[in-house]
Amino acid sequence: MASKTGWRRALLPAGTLVLFVLVWEACCRLLRVDPWILPAPSSIARHMAEDAPRLAGQLWFTLRLALKGVGLGVAFGVAAALLFHLIPGVRAALSPIIIITQNIPLIALGPLLIVWFGFGLLPKLILLVLVCFFPVAWSMLAGLGQAEPHLREYLAMIGASRWEVLRRLELPASLPSFFTGLKLTATYSVTAVIVAEWLGASEGIGHYLVLKSKGYDTEGVFSALICIVALALAFYGAAALLERLAIRWRPRRTAPQGGKSA
Repeated sequence: MASKTGWRRALLPAGTLVLFVLVWEACCRLLRVDPWILPAPSSIARHMAEDAPRLAGQLWFTLRLALKGVGLGVAFGVAAALLFHLIPGVRAALSPIIIITQNIPLIALGPLLIVWFGFGLLPKLILLVLVCFFPVAWSMLAGLGQAEPHLREYLAMIGASRWEVLRRLELPASLPSFFTGLKLTATYSVTAVIVAEWLGASEGIGHYLVLKSKGYDTEGVFSALICIVALALAFYGAAALLERLAIRWRPRRTAPQGGKSA
């Protein structure tokens, strides 16, 4: 029962996407839209097949950069959440600065980082860390404060140390919130790495997108956009899979009317 329900949920958006592509293809053919304005999906697919080796190379460069940025961002986010949770004074002192950095547009912050640190890897990683660590830090910080009060009182009664309370109660309780932030970070990271490559890079999908847009190669632009969306979905899917593997204690939904559990 659960598997059938899952298939039905997956078929609806998939069918909608297929219908959208078919309507797009029909409109381009029937209305004879110029390819440089709006290429048909078949033309985009043909372009991607012809340029597949180059697209794969650029996508691999972007993937490696995004993984580095996500890894560092998550590490800094977890460290910041623990620091703010354990030392509230640090949170009060640094929160305004962190919030200010999150409200600076990437397109404005990127050139400043390039001026300060050059065109190498460092400014791109700094930009990615600034984008990636915030959702993880604030989501996990909220989760650390949502531990069951009765369990906290029980651990205090039996003489548990602050470290034991953190390890046995607060960290497990923060996992759902942590993965919520991780899924947001996984999506934002791809956008951030594209902006970083757009501002200054010699490789990557962002660099490929710049070249194709300057050359008015609309099929190439759409090919890059499809790769970007696919990479973002893959990152989100990986984060969701990690959540399912890590949080095995979460109760599963049961099917109504005596059906089998999901």
